[in-house]
Amino acid sequence: MPRPELLCIMGPTAAGKTALAVAIAEARNCELISVDSALVYRGMDIGTAKPDYPHHLIDIRDPSQPYSAAEFCRDAREAIEAVTAAGKTPVLVGGTMLYFKALLDGLADMPAADPSIRDHLAQEAAEKGWPHLHRMLSEVDPTLAKQIHPNHSQRIGRALEVYLASGVTMTAWRERQLQAEGGSLRDRYSLRQIAIRPAQRSDLHQRIARRVDAMFDAGLEAEVRALHQRSDLHPDLPAVRAVGYRQLWGYLDGEYDLDRARELCVQATRQLAKRQLTWLRGWPDLLWLLTDAQGESLADAPTLSPAAAALKYLDTVAN
Repeated sequence: MPRPELLCIMGPTAAGKTALAVAIAEARNCELISVDSALVYRGMDIGTAKPDYPHHLIDIRDPSQPYSAAEFCRDAREAIEAVTAAGKTPVLVGGTMLYFKALLDGLADMPAADPSIRDHLAQEAAEKGWPHLHRMLSEVDPTLAKQIHPNHSQRIGRALEVYLASGVTMTAWRERQLQAEGGSLRDRYSLRQIAIRPAQRSDLHQRIARRVDAMFDAGLEAEVRALHQRSDLHPDLPAVRAVGYRQLWGYLDGEYDLDRARELCVQATRQLAKRQLTWLRGWPDLLWLLTDAQGESLADAPTLSPAAAALKYLDTVAN
């Protein structure tokens, strides 16, 4: 029996992921499943660019209720199985790369952080550089090292910390968890992964600035103010730490003026996009759709839309 298809749409924020996923869903027998750590929260619509098109895993939590990667994996697997059982193709779309990684490759119950080990690794990195620690990781966990950029300090440090604390690599921890969950989705489904981004980073920065301006024009300040007035919400919650909300929260706390809040929103969104692109650098079996300043695909023909390019690719691999 052929394996059911599972499609992933990835990319940096403001790159056009949602529009691409909706176009694919409307052209094929698909349902969309959100892979976004902020879209899960109710009452956070403007700052998350919450889509109108139906998605699974949107508006499933109150902002006062933290939502973990482990909970996402559980909920996403249930949604994937339900969509597949209905005879449709599940499409995972979003920019929370940790969620994608955890879902596809496993998120094990690994050892808790060890401050002493972390401090030791940070000191060694300060003396010899993170590429040196990346080489150390390659010796003990080459599978994971191939997936991490040599300068991605957080991921390298955590992987080495897990190994030094337990004597077991992060890859091995994940394999144990996948076995407990019934196997990897990569083995159970015919996985198609597409990432979209502007070919020029300057175009992405312009898209980000326009998106932030549109959010402010749509009433982002009022949306965050309503959350700020709730006595059960505070800056340490994951919902409040979301990009855009954290910066407006500081403004409402009197730390800076509204113009500065907007500048910080643009900066934080650019930093988010950079982190997302770092995750995607070296991501296995990924088709990139590069777009121009107008958002049109650069593949095959200047006038080919990203959706048309993606559908052409999906038809080709299916045959």
